[in-house]
Amino acid sequence: MRLAGKIALVTGGLRGIGQAIARRFAAEGASVFITDLDDAAGERLPAAGVRYFRADVAREADWARLAKAIGEQEQRLHILVNNAGTDGVGPVEQLPLATWRRVQAVNVEGAFLGAKHCHDLLCRAGGETTAGASIVNISSMLGQVGFIDTSAYNASKGALRLFTKAAAVEFASKQTPIRVNSVHPGFVVTPLLESGLERMVERGVAESSDAIAQSLSASTPLGRLAQPSEIANAALFLASDEASYITGSELYVDGGYTAQ
Repeated sequence: MRLAGKIALVTGGLRGIGQAIARRFAAEGASVFITDLDDAAGERLPAAGVRYFRADVAREADWARLAKAIGEQEQRLHILVNNAGTDGVGPVEQLPLATWRRVQAVNVEGAFLGAKHCHDLLCRAGGETTAGASIVNISSMLGQVGFIDTSAYNASKGALRLFTKAAAVEFASKQTPIRVNSVHPGFVVTPLLESGLERMVERGVAESSDAIAQSLSASTPLGRLAQPSEIANAALFLASDEASYITGSELYVDGGYTAQ
């Protein structure tokens, strides 16, 4: 029960990595809020002790409403996981500007708005322990290295990587009791990856999504794609008091991809 008594918020918590993180946190004793945009799925929560809020992380009004609700119900927040994300697959010369902007809004602005509106709740909880509160931003190994037809996603995850470091240094220098770190998954078996592969097939990049998945596995030193639970394990460590002296760091969970 490494998170016993803690209050956590996980954005994009109804599927993929977010769902795995919500389940793991709840299993470790946390009371977990999740956000997403699927009310029907929200009625089928991933674990006991999880509460669903409909929220678009790119809308500041939704963040203000969410922070107010958490404050009224729990008065504080120990952990914020900025996980909600989207992609925009396509060549640079064909990618619509609206798609580019939506990717940045969700992946980058969503994390900024989360840190902004949850700041006071996190400070309140962080002052209760020497480990402080914890923000965990789910970035990507593609925030470090480039990849074909994913320029919008690459740019957003790279920005999230540097926002993490800037916020961590800012909070630490002001003695704000909030640690900020990022997790950088490799290729993970999630609905987001699957939809991206399907769109690549539609554009004729490969004959099947399975063929692309096999190629991605072959390019990864460990020889396989990751499971969402493996990313959740990393998020759990950074969220827990065990990471009390870690801030501004990036944890790669990529099967060795960026070590090549």
